[in-house]
Amino acid sequence: MIPRMIVVTGGAGFIGSNIVARLCEGGAWDVVVCDRLETADLAKWKNIAKHPIADLWAPEELFDQLERHADRIEAVVHMGAISSTTEPDADLILRTNFSLSRDIWDWCAVRNVRMIYASSAATYGDGEAGFEDRDDPESLNALRPLNAYGYSKYLFDQYAVRQADRDEAPPQWAGLKFFNVYGPNEGHKGGMKSVVAQIWPKVQAGETVSLFRSHNPNYPDGGQLRDFVFIDDVVGIILWLLERQDISGVFNAGSGQARSFADLARATFAAAGKEPSIAYVDMPEAIRDRYQYFTEASMDRIRALGYGGQSTPLEEGVRRYVQDFLAQPDPYR
Repeated sequence: MIPRMIVVTGGAGFIGSNIVARLCEGGAWDVVVCDRLETADLAKWKNIAKHPIADLWAPEELFDQLERHADRIEAVVHMGAISSTTEPDADLILRTNFSLSRDIWDWCAVRNVRMIYASSAATYGDGEAGFEDRDDPESLNALRPLNAYGYSKYLFDQYAVRQADRDEAPPQWAGLKFFNVYGPNEGHKGGMKSVVAQIWPKVQAGETVSLFRSHNPNYPDGGQLRDFVFIDDVVGIILWLLERQDISGVFNAGSGQARSFADLARATFAAAGKEPSIAYVDMPEAIRDRYQYFTEASMDRIRALGYGGQSTPLEEGVRRYVQDFLAQPDPYR
């Protein structure tokens, strides 16, 4: 019997490639990647090179290929997006993050194909409305994203909930509000890499690393708090959802515990066996009024539905990332 197919858009990217790796392990699915590999000197193609994917689709052929294989597709895991919070072209962000997501949703709804998609903690804005992953229209409407990226994800969450209320939804759908995810396969992301990846070259060399100075009197320098979540944990949530076809909604994907950037930097030094050396620099003025000083995912809702996966402690996640990947001579082999 020919296996059913799972299509992962953005499947060569950071989160997408880790999903692909786990799906390929069991061999139960034909795993298809839809993505652009960009320039050959970036690591993006390496993210998927060692995994036995069934096919690789260019984004411009996505819907033709979906139609061609409609009778075999079990689910679309839609991770493809512009993830830069500083991208200046709002129209480009909306076309990529909202319009494309809407079209994939509509296709899945008509074809009776399940859909899991990437939302974002950026939908919560400054956190004034809290970080509870309620997905009723009133709660979603109360959120105030701080940038166009967060708005694009907020807009699609609203669309998904509205369509589901109208019974115009895929048979299972789930949006995941990713918090600050870190781990292997983010080398292609440039300035959008996790802080662990960005400071690693200096940590490895035993040099001083720079973190943003706080411009909020309620937080010390380096004391800005984020929900840092290890990549294996968010992939675990997605695999669980693929097993639980009865569960739909918008859910947080975080660790459930806010930690400081200074904690993260110290954990990186510790993983390298070096004493921490941290200096603080002014935050660029362009992002000061859009900066989140605190994020912390409430994970109660998904756990109440039966998700039993445990969050990897920050120090353990950073140790695994550094020692098993960043510090390796050729981590992609």
